[in-house]
Amino acid sequence: MNYLITGGAGFIGSSLATYLAHEGHSVTVVDDLSMGKKENIESKNIQFIKADVRDSSKLKSILKNQQFDYIFLFAAIASVADSIERPIETHNINFESILQILELVRQTQDKLKRVLFASSAAVYGNEPTLPKKEESVIRPLTPYAVDKFAAEKYTLLYANLYNVPTSAVRFFNVYGLRQNPASVYSGVLSIISKQFIKILNNEKAGFNIYGDGEQTRDFVFINDVINALLLVAESNESKGEVYNVGAGKYTPLNEIVKAFEEVAGVKLPINYMQARDGDIKDSYADITKLSRLGYVPKYTIYEGIKEYFAGLLSHY
Repeated sequence: MNYLITGGAGFIGSSLATYLAHEGHSVTVVDDLSMGKKENIESKNIQFIKADVRDSSKLKSILKNQQFDYIFLFAAIASVADSIERPIETHNINFESILQILELVRQTQDKLKRVLFASSAAVYGNEPTLPKKEESVIRPLTPYAVDKFAAEKYTLLYANLYNVPTSAVRFFNVYGLRQNPASVYSGVLSIISKQFIKILNNEKAGFNIYGDGEQTRDFVFINDVINALLLVAESNESKGEVYNVGAGKYTPLNEIVKAFEEVAGVKLPINYMQARDGDIKDSYADITKLSRLGYVPKYTIYEGIKEYFAGLLSHY
């Protein structure tokens, strides 16, 4: 099969690209390396093209010259803070580039099996009902979340209106190797892991928890995410549909720290700070809809952290 992955040098995109290449598929990655890293592209079966997804002439050339079986749209500025500070620029990347690619796909890709767009659980906002279901109330609170929801709706519209085979997924808290702990955009697990690496290197370390540490999130390991992405992309039932991608469980932050301590064999100094206004206390996904496609998360939080941290240690 022939795959195109935009944003394929980033965390999730490069993890999927590496898996597909190891399975013997042909993979083309498009990334401008503003957030992704070239070293994430490891396999000779991956063709890397450095390009900005806003470059319509470049994207048109790629899509006119190749017929793809599957296209994954991961390119984005994955920062809520950036979207607040630079709403126009992030809108151009997180929304307008998606619409542009969808239209190019409609014009050029006659044999395409699926376009899959990566949305976010951020679209749910602060609406308190749990667990989050695909039909839950949508209350996006930031330009990032608004753009993700709008791009998601356009993606599904192309299935219903233009018969382009599309699907979308809403990621919850994905973690795993290639998630850069030095990045300001990193998830909390990669930030915590960086502190444990410091301790093992005899450096000063510590971690601030805002509140009592009992706030919960739905943490899902990257290997389970790859499985979910392929299930959605390859299912006939999923055309024109959106799916939550999570573990379907809620894990307190204190439990995350404890799991890391057990895996690393050291204690992490914790500073409990006053809770921040606006922080969401609890969030987790209802994955019933995804489960109907055959999705079963294989990694507990401890198993995922153990594999993740072992990979980090071998890297460092």
